[in-house]
Parts: sequence; C-alpha cells; structure tokens
Amino acid sequence: MVMWNNLDTLTSYQELSKVGRVNLAEVMSGDNGAERVKKYSVPMAAGMVYNYAAKQIDDKVLEALAKLAEEAQLTEKFEALYNGEVINTGEKRMVLHHMTRGQLGEAVEADGGDKRDFYTGEQQKIAEFANKVHSGVIANAAGEKFTTVVQIGIGGSDLGPRAMYLALENWAKVNNTFKMEAKFISNVDPDDAAGVLNTIDLAHSLFVLVSKSGTTLETLTNESFVKDALKNAGLDPAKHMVAVTSETSPLAKSDDYLAAFFMDDYIGGRFSSTSGVGGAVLSLAFGPEVFARFLDGAAEEDKLATNKDMLANPAMLDALIGVYERNVLGYPDTAVLPYSQALSRFPAHLQQLDMESNGKSVNRFGEPVNYPTGPIIFGEPGTNGQHSFYQLLHQGTDIVPLQFVGFKNNQMGRDVVIEDSTSQQKLCANVVAQIVAFACGKADENRNKNFEGGRPSSIIIGDQLTPEALGALLSHFENKVMFQGFVWNINSFDQEGVQLGKVLAKRVLAHETDGALKVYSDLFNI
Repeated sequence: MVMWNNLDTLTSYQELSKVGRVNLAEVMSGDNGAERVKKYSVPMAAGMVYNYAAKQIDDKVLEALAKLAEEAQLTEKFEALYNGEVINTGEKRMVLHHMTRGQLGEAVEADGGDKRDFYTGEQQKIAEFANKVHSGVIANAAGEKFTTVVQIGIGGSDLGPRAMYLALENWAKVNNTFKMEAKFISNVDPDDAAGVLNTIDLAHSLFVLVSKSGTTLETLTNESFVKDALKNAGLDPAKHMVAVTSETSPLAKSDDYLAAFFMDDYIGGRFSSTSGVGGAVLSLAFGPEVFARFLDGAAEEDKLATNKDMLANPAMLDALIGVYERNVLGYPDTAVLPYSQALSRFPAHLQQLDMESNGKSVNRFGEPVNYPTGPIIFGEPGTNGQHSFYQLLHQGTDIVPLQFVGFKNNQMGRDVVIEDSTSQQKLCANVVAQIVAFACGKADENRNKNFEGGRPSSIIIGDQLTPEALGALLSHFENKVMFQGFVWNINSFDQEGVQLGKVLAKRVLAHETDGALKVYSDLFNI
C-alpha cells in the first residue's frame, strides 16, 4: 500500500541528515578523482550517460539515499501514476503524460475509452495532417504550399515546444528532414506578435493555436492579432489556422480552423511537449517520423525510471541527490548549463517544469511543510554563461549545484581547426575544465584569485543531440521533478500559484479596482 508522508517524518531522512559530509575538493583531486569519474556513472537512453562523480556524495550517502527511495516508495508511486491513479490531488486528476510516448504498466480507461488509444489516435491525425501539408494536398487559397508554421500559445504551450524545435532545427536541416520553419508567439506584449508577423510571409504561413480550455486570455488575444493581420492581407484566417485544444473547448468544433487536434486534462502544460501540443508544430516542422523518434527516446528513458535499483535509474538518482543538496546541504538553487547552442532554451523550459511543479509550500493534503521544496532553476548555454554568471558560481558566497549537458559531436558536421583543435573540442574542453575547476578549486595566497572549490556538479554526456537523445533528456528531467515531488510529498501536477495574478488582471481590465491595484493601474493609464 502506498503511503504519502512528509519528508521530515521519514526515518531514512533523519539517517541521511547524519551521514558525514564529503569533502568534494579532496575526493575529486588526483587519482581519487579519476576513479570517481569511472565509478559514479549510470547509462541513460539513446546512448547517453549520467555522471555524478563531482557531486558531494560517496557510498555512504548513496546507501542512505537508497533507503530514502525505498521508504518514500518512489517506485511504487511512479507505478501508481502510470497505472492511472489520481495523483494530481489538487485537481483530482490522473497524470498521463508518459502515455503519449509509450505504454507503461496497465491500460488506463477514462472518458469512455482507452487513453493510450486516444493519444496515439491524435498523433496519427497530426501525422496525416502534416504529411498532407508537406505534399501540398493542404495548401493556401492559391494552391501553394505552406512554408512556415507559427505556434500561438503561452507557458507549457510555448516553452517546451519552442525549446524542442530549436534543439532539432539544425539537426533536421543537415539530415534533410527540415520541412517548415517554425516561429512562436507567446507574450501578450503586442511587440511579440508584431515582431514575428513582420518576419514571415503570411500567405504561406500556417498558425497553430494551442489552448486546452480555449479561454486563455493571452493566447486568444494573440489569435485575434494574427487574424487581423491575415484579414488585412486579404486572407481568410480559417484557411490558415489549426487548433490544439480539448474536445470540450469552444475551439473544438469551430469553423474557424482547418483542423482541431485534441488533448485532455490529464497532461499538464509543462509536461505536454510529447502530446499534440508539441506534436503538431514539431511534426509540421520536421516531419512525423522525426517526432516519432523523439517519442521513442522519451519512452526508452521512461522505462529506466521504473527500475527499483536507484543506481540503475538515472532520473531517480538525480532527483535524490537534488533532495540531499536542497534539504541536507542547504543549497537553494540549481543551474542548468547545456554545452550545446541547440539547447539554448532548454533551461527556460526546465524553469517552468521544475519551479511550477515543485514550487509548493503545502503537501498533497494542503498542510504546510516544514522543509524546503523545489529549488530555483536558472541557466544559459556554455560557453556564453562562463562569461556571464560563472563568476558567482566559482567565487560567490552561495554554493549552487550545477547540471551540465554536453555532446561529443556537433549537429551540423561543420568545424574548423584553430591552434591544433576544433571548435567542438574547445567546447568539450571547457565543460570538462569547468567540472574540475568547480570541484577542486585552486589555492592562491591572493584571496581574490583563490578558488575554494567544493562546488558540486553532474553531467549528462551524449554522442550527438539527436531526436532520440532530446526525448531522453526531456524524460529524464520530467521524471526527476516527479520523483522529487514524491519525496517532498507535494502535488507536482497543479499550479494554483499562477491563478491569482490572472484574476487581478481581469479586475484591472474591467476597472474593478481599489487601493494599490487602482493606483498602479492609473500609472499605466489602463
């Protein structure tokens, strides 16, 4: 029987708190460091590896974390989730995003049918639509092919799909699977929509409106912005727009769209990149076959997350080390540092994934918790970040755990040799150097040049950022966030924290304000 208990009530957590601290600078130096790098590593899907040698752990810490995983019933809770139990207690819903990329466990029946059949059916509809667009069967009023797809959405309808598109854009061009350029409109700031519309050929553009409820204010505002632009260009908006929404939304049966693809309430926005939310734009951009490969990588990584052995379960291991850093070592932040320009927006997606999921101060039953929960997530690609905020990471007063991602080979296949090394070798040399520099530091009598070291990091290493590797990366972090939510006994699958601002904004627009709200509104002449 699965038990939902707060972290501070678990015996294993008390034991973990008493385990001796690891001197990272010491254990990562010399031969000891070499042996750790070889020892503390676990395979991931798509040929990648999660290496955690530069974390403040040893065998005793790992033993305590394994006990915590067992007492917190992480494997059992994941199994309950993918078998369709109501894990989202706040909204009294199942959590089924894993099912968009494969079947784990039992079939799940809901809404009058098999949910796996529903998700695969929608994927098939999207694939058929995308193929018709690419072949010109579905074309503009002049019979000409669409060349650009523009996603209109916000939050999870933008961050994940945008990050995934940018991650594979160059790969697709080199591998001859690039079909359509993708653009994204998310911010209600009119400069966002106007800026995108000024860069595209409206007559050859297809717009994907993404809103589960069909009532999202920012998204519907941007839809109107786009429709006005199409009408002003003498184009029929209904011939240029498709919707990704729920079957019960006002968009579902509307004649304003060429087609409608459906999602449901069991997949939160930040977990929706493998659903139709990401599937439509990515299938149109790269072809359904590439999107299917992306799903395969995520499904393979999901299977690893079912492993009861923590040391063979990279997502669970990463999650538990993160809990140790947050709740025992007292580190409030985590920096995500991909050494791949293609992953330039991946940290932004993980900000939402992690902070919207685990930014909670009450447990699953609405009771306050007495321990820290989700960390603050930030990041930028290397090596750009090295010339930005790494100063604080190396010598600041706070220790910030780091999560690197790196690949042995680039996506484009183009490089140049400068001073006896290629650009890719220089990139990889930098990430290797940073791991050791953060861990070991460097003593100097000049305190301004002294590096204390002891700054923990992990790295995910792959051969190349392919669709399968990207899917595996996405799954790894989704499952990491899930496991951490289980440990903290919080509901990672609702987001009430985003609602209050929306309510007050509607009051401002309706001129139903008083006090500070009215004065601030007057400052903007609303």
